[in-house]
Amino acid sequence: MTDRWDNLKREMKEAARELGIDAIGVASAEPFTTLKQRLIRHRELGRESGFEEKDLDKRTDPSLLFDKPQSIIAIAVAHPSKLPDPPKSEPGARRGIMARTSWGQDYHSVLRNRLQRLEEWLRERVPDLRAESMVDTGELSDRAVAERAGIGWSAKNCAIISPELGSWIYLGEMITNLPLPPDEPVTEGCGSCNKCIDACPTGALVGPGELDARKCVSFLTQTKEMLSDEFMRKIGNRLYGCDTCQIVCPANKGKNWTQHPELQPDPELAKPLLTPLLTIGNREFKERFGGTSGAWRGKKPIQRNAVIALGNFKDPSAVPDLIGVLENDTRPVLRGTAAWALGRIGGEQAEKALHEAKGKEEDKEALDAIEFALNMLRGGMKEEEVR
Repeated sequence: MTDRWDNLKREMKEAARELGIDAIGVASAEPFTTLKQRLIRHRELGRESGFEEKDLDKRTDPSLLFDKPQSIIAIAVAHPSKLPDPPKSEPGARRGIMARTSWGQDYHSVLRNRLQRLEEWLRERVPDLRAESMVDTGELSDRAVAERAGIGWSAKNCAIISPELGSWIYLGEMITNLPLPPDEPVTEGCGSCNKCIDACPTGALVGPGELDARKCVSFLTQTKEMLSDEFMRKIGNRLYGCDTCQIVCPANKGKNWTQHPELQPDPELAKPLLTPLLTIGNREFKERFGGTSGAWRGKKPIQRNAVIALGNFKDPSAVPDLIGVLENDTRPVLRGTAAWALGRIGGEQAEKALHEAKGKEEDKEALDAIEFALNMLRGGMKEEEVR
């Protein structure tokens, strides 16, 4: 019987490419006890993002999600890292950038499709297959499963790095009732390299494999509230996500995967003009960005980040558009962020608008942002004090 499952696993891996999967590994379905201890410590230190599954037992014990699990199949699908013919960001036509996880079609739907194809392939060979698939939003940790299944090693930047594919990969898994023999974890590692930790814009990588999600730029771009001056400066022109720790990683050097057409980016969506985003309507936003993973939090965070980006570019041509947000937007967070951006850019027109807004603003947080912006313009704060 053992030969049967060995053969099935071998055939499954051989069929991976025709199923649209770049790597397949098998993990045991035993509880992830080491991970649970790390998650407990992570929570005690207040480093969770708030987007995670709250129940740590469900995140670490497959038997709480599936009756008598026998194995977990992990998959990886590689995605592009380079934007072909990227449009230029220039004065009067500044652009933001979406992280690579938001390039092309929403990876959740792509991986669900791949897992469905894999399940159908398995069911043809094992009619009594039981399976439960997950992609990113499931209870289990995709990275913990992938590490145990030998897809790659857990890097200092908390990504999984495949020896062949680097970390430009999407991960998913399938809990099954099949007694497939598990793979061996990858023995490679990051060694003495600390480039990701050194390059993290906000110092969110507090140690090898330790992330303070509350400081991570990727997390910050997905929040909806007003951000601090320090964080807004660090966001730069990022509209969704952050790729810095992966861009600097030596394991990713020269790696760019283009074998999946639906994951190829539209340059105008990956690097969109900023000012049109300030007034984009719900329908247009859904039509343009709804098919990408970056749209999952709605348009507000992306609009707020577009305002931040314009402030960080310090392009005077953006002042009229930012004044429009300050005067007309119904959302206090957007008004406050526009005030901050105007304070960053400066000039008589910006200062006049801020003074007028100060006399009309009723929301305390937005009013505080206006005061902060006026202080920047007056030189009431030294540069090092407002970073």
